[in-house]
Formats: sequence, structure tokens, C-alpha cells
Amino acid sequence: MLDPWYVTGLVEGEGCFCVNFTLRKKLKVGIETRPSFSISLNKRDLELIKKIREFFKVGGIRFSRKDRVYKYEVRNVKILCEVIIPHFEKYPLQGAKREDFEKFKKICKMVRANLHLSPKFLPEIIEIAYSMNFSGGRKHTKDYLLQVLGGMKG
Repeated sequence: MLDPWYVTGLVEGEGCFCVNFTLRKKLKVGIETRPSFSISLNKRDLELIKKIREFFKVGGIRFSRKDRVYKYEVRNVKILCEVIIPHFEKYPLQGAKREDFEKFKKICKMVRANLHLSPKFLPEIIEIAYSMNFSGGRKHTKDYLLQVLGGMKG
């Protein structure tokens, strides 16, 4: 079994707390909000990725051909709130990623309360998400998403 502090340290270097947005015309707000937690490791570390999956007892593993890495990922908001977030509350991140985690935690709680389905609260979720993970590429700009949301209100 992996040491919980080891897992936290590994996430500090190789983990990601992310919130993606996808345009969905069928939704009242027009935007789907998808929080996810992942750890990406070189394909030679597949056994370690499997141990991480065993450690959390949730999530899935997939191979990314583009990056040639194995990715452990959790996208279910209930599981994020009940398993992943409590781990990092008990074994806190010590570096820069801690700030992203705190923002991620707030977004997950808002999504779990269905606030992402409200034109009143979705702009706040978008603002918080776009203040995280500055190195990550995004399909849509923050301003574009807010513009789409503004068009859905009227």
C-alpha cells in the first residue's frame, strides 16, 4: 500500500486539478462543467499508476497516445467530493498546487450543489476555473464562455 504522504507528493509534481467546459446546446445554461483530478506518468510507470488506483479505490486508467503517458483520472463529482478532496484535506499539498486544489474543491462543492446549472453561479465557477492551471491549454477563452452564457440568459 502506498503511503498517503507519498501520494500527495506525487500529485504535487505529476497531478492536475482541472475544470473543463464544453458547449452543450441541450443544457439550459449552454455549458457543461466537468471537474477532474488526474495523475499522468510515463508508460514505464504503469505499475505505479495501478497502485494509485488501488490506493484511492476509485477512478480509471487510460493511455494517452498523444502524450505517451498513462493517466489515472477521476471525473465523478460525488467521488471527487467524498474520496479525492478528503485525502488532500487530511494530507495537504505543500507547494503551489495547493492553491489550485482549494479552488478545485470550491468548484466541486458548487457543482455537487448543482450551482453550475444556474446562470447566476456559473460565471463565478468559470472565473475560478480560469484562475487555475495557467499552463494548461483551453478550447474556449473565459470571455467566450461568459459571452455564450450571457446569450443564454436573454
